[in-house]
Amino acid sequence: IYFANPYSSWQRGTNENTNGLFRQYFPKGSDFDTYSEIDVIYAMESLNNRPRKRLGFFTPNELFFTEKGCT
Repeated sequence: IYFANPYSSWQRGTNENTNGLFRQYFPKGSDFDTYSEIDVIYAMESLNNRPRKRLGFFTPNELFFTEKGCT
């Protein structure tokens, strides 16, 4: 298990990229009480169906639901 140092975001590249994608739907400081479950599901589906360079331009859903991710 790898733990990044506190306040060292460059050590967590994929995590920081995902946070940036997440912020496209929910700006920093957002009150989640103002969002519906449908809003959250829409963002989740959008992010999980977006191709990622890190995944060989497959989507997270493609790798999760096929044998490609089972190697």
